[in-house]
Amino acid sequence: MIRYFLIFHVLFLPSIFCFSQNTPKCEFRGTWIQVINQSQYASMNPAEMKRYFVQMLDDLKAARINAVIFQVRPTADAFYNSFLEPWSQYLTGTQGKAPPGNFDPMEFLIEEAHKRNMEFHAWLNPYRIASSERDVLCADHVYYRYPERFIKYGKQIFFDPGIPENRKYTCSIVKDIVSRYDVDAIHMDDYFYPYPVRGEIFDDKKSFNRYAYQQGFKQNQLADWRRNNVNKLIEEIRQTINLSKPWVRFGVSPFGIYRNKKSTPDGSGSNTGGLQNYDDLYADVLLWAQKAWVDYIIPQIYWEIGHPAADYDTLIRWWSKQKINAQLYIGQDVVRTIEAPGLFDSRENQLPAKMTLERTLPGIDGNCWWSGYNLVENTQGIADSLENNYQKYPALIPAYVHLHKKTPKDVKKLKAEWTPLGYILHWKRNGNPANPEKAQYYVIYRFENNEKTDLKDPSKIVCVTRETSYILPYNEGKTKYKYVVTSVDRFHNETKKGKSKKVKL
Repeated sequence: MIRYFLIFHVLFLPSIFCFSQNTPKCEFRGTWIQVINQSQYASMNPAEMKRYFVQMLDDLKAARINAVIFQVRPTADAFYNSFLEPWSQYLTGTQGKAPPGNFDPMEFLIEEAHKRNMEFHAWLNPYRIASSERDVLCADHVYYRYPERFIKYGKQIFFDPGIPENRKYTCSIVKDIVSRYDVDAIHMDDYFYPYPVRGEIFDDKKSFNRYAYQQGFKQNQLADWRRNNVNKLIEEIRQTINLSKPWVRFGVSPFGIYRNKKSTPDGSGSNTGGLQNYDDLYADVLLWAQKAWVDYIIPQIYWEIGHPAADYDTLIRWWSKQKINAQLYIGQDVVRTIEAPGLFDSRENQLPAKMTLERTLPGIDGNCWWSGYNLVENTQGIADSLENNYQKYPALIPAYVHLHKKTPKDVKKLKAEWTPLGYILHWKRNGNPANPEKAQYYVIYRFENNEKTDLKDPSKIVCVTRETSYILPYNEGKTKYKYVVTSVDRFHNETKKGKSKKVKL
């Protein structure tokens, strides 16, 4: 019965076979690259790692990914050259051990991502210290300097979110990254207060007794106090970023269920029956968006359409209806999506139906794929499917107009000339690129001679680049084309008309 209802539900959406014609021009297409429990990096030297990263980014670029969310702080250690925390065990195999020559993976990745006009989001876990009992912390780890600020729970160790010094410490990590690296965003996932462990209590009694009462909370308000602790962290991170580089965005990817309907007195939750951000992880995600503390939210809606406790269809519709002061992207699980039977043909998968929902429901600005390794490995043809159908054309990241909405100036002196490199279209920047409100990259469109100039059509985009030139595909000079070059700032505001040039190719 569920299958027939879902088929009826989806049939009223536009055809799932028309994405090559209806691919949106502005769409966030991100992917997560995790390092935790990834052993390959520890066996690589810097030269090998560079080649690995270059190939990875090339593969992601081919699938039209425009943002990489890379895990740079998995367990209060660093996948970059930090002044505050030790080198990550996932980088060299031993926490605190530096790579040869102090090679900085994050610095390299940012440079290479930007060469491909892909955003780099620095992914931090705010509270986790050890992911398992096997983790060996180095001698100068913050855990050994301030053991009273941590809680052992299950087989892991966490910062106590109720201690103000821990919030300050996390903000110092954010400030260090934002001030020293050209990141596009700071990103946090779903690990706030830890996932519940059956039969165990997260013992934050000491910090509750020390801080809760003076903050106005009563004995029976432990849950409210915990949520307030996370709220404070999110707000303070927002303030930290604003004081350093206000154009850097802040995003979170929470667990896919905010609250279940049965848990909300007014019935405002989703018709689901799983773990909850608000009640179990003490993450009031909607509040953060309403307060404009975060710039985007990526709920991890990893389940299948028809899942009995957490149906993808139910959840994406619920998130779509929320009025939030942030962009909304959908966290998609590659493996679960392509292994789930299709709604119309069990020999197919659920990618077509999920993409239909994501692109037709209001208020949704894109996707983020878990995980990037599946895209790089082309698991069951997922990268081919994105490249050839659902992400056939390039897409600009939707503009963050709540941060800045004025468009940059158009390019100057657009010309087409022969050079030793070939027939080149080139132009001059209009404004200092160090200013985020000025042009950061350019979009090049091509139209037939008498064709209408429609800059909303992504199929007309031939290149998105940070360079100020483009090699034209010359072919005997018998066919006339019109090229248009637009400017885009750091907030992804694009000029309205651009500059145009007619050439014969």
